[in-house]
Amino acid sequence: MDMNEIKEIFFQECEEQLAELESGLLKMNDGDRDPETVNAVFRAVHSIKGGAGAFGLDDLVAFAHVFETTLDCVRSNKLEPTQDVLKVMLKSADVLADLTNAARDGGSVDESRSRGLVKELEALANGELPSPSAASEAPAPAPVAAAPVKPTDESGFEPIPFSFDDFSDDEIFEITFKPRFGLYSKGNDATLLLRDLSRLGEMSIYCNMDALPGLDELDPEAAYFYWNITLKTDKGEDAIRAVFEFAEWDCELTITTVAAETEAAPAEELPMVPVPFDLSALDDGPEAPAAEKNDAVAAVAAAETASNVTQIASAAARVEKKESAAAANAAAAAAAQNNAAANSAGQTIRVDLDRVDRLINLVGELVINQAMLSQSVIENDTTGTSSINMGLEELQQLTREIQDSVMAIRAQPVKPVFQRMSRIVREVADMVGKSIRLVTEGENTEVDKTVIDKIAEPLTHMIRNAVDHGIESPEKRTAAGKDPEGTIKLTAKHRSGRILIELQDDGGGINRERVKQKAIDNDLISPDANLSDEEIDNLIFAPGFSTADQISDISGRGVGMDVVKRSIQALGGRISITSKPGQGSVFTMSLPLTLAVLDGMVVTVAGQTLVVPLTAIVETLQPEASAIHSFGASHRLISIRNSFCPLVDVGRILNFRATQANPVEGVALLVESEGGGQRALMVDAIQGQRQVVIKSLEANYTHVPGIAAATILGDGRVALILDVDAVVGASRGQALRQEVSLAAAG
Repeated sequence: MDMNEIKEIFFQECEEQLAELESGLLKMNDGDRDPETVNAVFRAVHSIKGGAGAFGLDDLVAFAHVFETTLDCVRSNKLEPTQDVLKVMLKSADVLADLTNAARDGGSVDESRSRGLVKELEALANGELPSPSAASEAPAPAPVAAAPVKPTDESGFEPIPFSFDDFSDDEIFEITFKPRFGLYSKGNDATLLLRDLSRLGEMSIYCNMDALPGLDELDPEAAYFYWNITLKTDKGEDAIRAVFEFAEWDCELTITTVAAETEAAPAEELPMVPVPFDLSALDDGPEAPAAEKNDAVAAVAAAETASNVTQIASAAARVEKKESAAAANAAAAAAAQNNAAANSAGQTIRVDLDRVDRLINLVGELVINQAMLSQSVIENDTTGTSSINMGLEELQQLTREIQDSVMAIRAQPVKPVFQRMSRIVREVADMVGKSIRLVTEGENTEVDKTVIDKIAEPLTHMIRNAVDHGIESPEKRTAAGKDPEGTIKLTAKHRSGRILIELQDDGGGINRERVKQKAIDNDLISPDANLSDEEIDNLIFAPGFSTADQISDISGRGVGMDVVKRSIQALGGRISITSKPGQGSVFTMSLPLTLAVLDGMVVTVAGQTLVVPLTAIVETLQPEASAIHSFGASHRLISIRNSFCPLVDVGRILNFRATQANPVEGVALLVESEGGGQRALMVDAIQGQRQVVIKSLEANYTHVPGIAAATILGDGRVALILDVDAVVGASRGQALRQEVSLAAAG
């Protein structure tokens, strides 16, 4: 790989580390004090800093170093992670993400903000608590003062990860270092580890070789020696463990403290064979030429970012030849860390998305050809019992399993999108002076990556709207007897072959009188209009509607909820509102799990073949004349179990015919509409139920009002996939029109 490829891998891993960082900080903010959670947060920042240093990203390294130092104070129980402390750390995580994006894509970061956070982090590391927030119930206990951050270079920060200046008295430690099988195969070198350990103070070493087998039984990758070490140092136990940080998964390490005035046991009493180590011979030596140092940095970067052990070993070898043994040890340490992470998280591979898309397209063509083949055999074989039919049934089952497996490759949890919303809540809440907490559930709910990519923007609009309009100010909440800190809850779950995403806030709910008056002022409704609560709530989706009195960076320009609705509809989904004054609102989005395949019901309307999404259909029924009732000049109702439901002639709505058909001669499909009500769609006949491959009309032709997409049937004919929400909306008097994308609306 060339340097650009290595750098791209580094930034991909940065995205994972940043997600791990924010996830861990949010867990800590919710009260999680598990040491593993704290360690995971620390390792995320540490890994980003290490990789950034290899590529010379000084700004990123400098900020990550201060962040890491403060996190180490939390890890060593010197700093209590209170709500106010974590608020600073969450903001720091945002800046770290901005610096990473700037390093990858170019651009700049707000220096005043980053400098301010650096000062706050340094203050925390020095034991200075932030001022309690308005939402805090009580001040946090004062932590033990941590080591100050000492500027020593041009970047303004000490270039080593830890500071142990607060350990002033020498201590004697007895250390047992016993490598496990595999330590050497991962690029670790016990000699280099012992060399680094010797730099902490006065050290004596004894090597046990009792387990050494005969030459014919010797495994070159096994570990047969172990060491007992006596170390006198003022650096403390943490400094010792830092030496073995990247090898701790592949060795047994015990550290015990001996009183400083007590002499260590004499060598004669230990059943050990002393082995002389010339640690001075392992000094770094003269500085390598600049060109060689650059090559060495590239090799270390490859070792830190690549997960293949062979490649890492090769990188470490190049480093050892060109720069020093210390650089080789860094590469080997990164290999151990990556390998341990891979073992704990499961084996994965990175695949270019275009390759997955091509595979899905090929599987889609396979499904179409299998359907065509089945159709041809059925038309030419009347017995239905031939071996060909049996083979086709097996082929159909295998094709379905292949399709499900391929679609599972594209399925991803919604967690990355939900994590992005957390930052938006923090930033907008700070802008409007509110204290708001985001709670997420169902983050591991999986959906097609295409859907994930397209729900991020509408969710952003809804989150900003909830923070700005939904949640009241702390003063109003306190006056109403509520917690000054508002809560927004974001959940995801599967239901009936679709994904439901709910956004709930505990704010003041929709002010229906104000919404109605704004709609009247904007000529959206007449002053004497008699609207239900549901209809008033849905007015916020009208184009250009806004209740903001002043235009700001957050709202007031009339571009928001109407664009959200159109974007959701463009995905084949629908959105509904439930609001209670004084208690809050719930926005529910129902979306398809994938945009590639669809389970649908094939129907005939005025000689045309249509596909109705199966997830929209509640039931099918054959209307009887006694159940049909006229309503006004052109509307009809159908009676279903003592309730009335509007009857919609699909052929008339889509202009397939000029007059309405006789309902008794057709079939009614009872469907759910976007507002939660039901409509009965009237079609001429049902041909069957099958899974179809979705083909975009916009990409191959143009947008057709009332039609969501198209597909190819088994006989080779093109069938149109019905946009149920658009047809239902047209039955209410709304004109069928082309949807507007979020990007087009600005």
